[in-house]
Amino acid sequence: MTALAFVVICVVALFATRGFAWGAQGDVLGVRFGADGDRTRVVIDLDKSTQGRVIDTGAGGRVTLALNGVAPGRGLSGGGSGLVRTYQVSASGGASRVELELARGSEIERRFLLPPGDGVAHYRYVVDLKAVGGAVAASRPAPRQTPAPRRAERPLIVIDAGHGGKDPGASGALTREKQVTLAAALVLKAELERTGRYRVRLTRADDSYVDLYRRVSIARQSDADLFISLHADAGSDPALRGASVYTLSEQGAGRAVREFTRTDNWHRELHLPGRDPSVDRILLDMTQRATQNRSAQFARVLLTHLEGSDHPLLRRSHRDAGLAVLLAPDVPAVLLEMGFITNPEDERLLTDERARRRLMKSVADGIDRYFREPSAPLMTASTDGAGQP
Repeated sequence: MTALAFVVICVVALFATRGFAWGAQGDVLGVRFGADGDRTRVVIDLDKSTQGRVIDTGAGGRVTLALNGVAPGRGLSGGGSGLVRTYQVSASGGASRVELELARGSEIERRFLLPPGDGVAHYRYVVDLKAVGGAVAASRPAPRQTPAPRRAERPLIVIDAGHGGKDPGASGALTREKQVTLAAALVLKAELERTGRYRVRLTRADDSYVDLYRRVSIARQSDADLFISLHADAGSDPALRGASVYTLSEQGAGRAVREFTRTDNWHRELHLPGRDPSVDRILLDMTQRATQNRSAQFARVLLTHLEGSDHPLLRRSHRDAGLAVLLAPDVPAVLLEMGFITNPEDERLLTDERARRRLMKSVADGIDRYFREPSAPLMTASTDGAGQP
């Protein structure tokens, strides 16, 4: 949560020095910022919908946008936060011109319009900025901080054996999914603990049923560093075989936010300031985006190790979905379909003790690499998409 703590400091500083920049008598209601290291989210609150057009992309140290059909009123201006030095909103014909003075080497990562919803009564035009070329945030000086100490504890891995108890999962010719997943989870736990580098917790250690949301709660309440859910796939075509890895989809991310913000005290679970719901939502969005990226990074590493061990993979082996076990906004998570229990060859691999140990060894090696190379370039979640094998 170190990055999140930095975000909170930035936002608290923003409130203390400047507060929100609210306009008057115009369709542009205000401009808000959330900063997290080398990324900054700019949220432009609007009284109605608009179409945005990029005029300056950031290459010259400035991003300029035209928001069609909205008026700036008397205009807005002030100091920014994170990668934004200053901002200004002014009239330009029938549009509002938004100018962001940036730190060098910053650029637009994505931009999109959010309609009213999820407790927010107005439109929001969102611009995500990222630093490139070693850019440094150049807003007003922040208080001097010492580097966060390295985590003394070994990383905690939560392994989820899919299904169980009254829920048998898919059925093969010889076995059921719940038996295969538990056997694999126990082997993976032993492999990780044998290294002495990890703490491991299982969501179930026997043939018991654990509610899907309870599995997510176990990971979050344990402050897990990684959550991996083990499953065995099924298909109507017995020739279909191969492993795949799922990460959270964009639609699932929206569902996760709705689930997570259902209670009044949701911001406390992420240790957010709780001073303004809009700011906390920005911080939650940024936390979840970082979690999705870390999940996607682990998925890529894991698939590399599975392929290196000659384990069969689906042609489109990295997929995304809104699966319940992937909904934690602050715990990197993947669901591994180890193979098709409805395919004779895959079922043999999943039920053979030696083959199962070899498969879990490759998973453990992938986990090892993920934690050994935390600064490796992040992959964006949902790059492959769901679809046909």
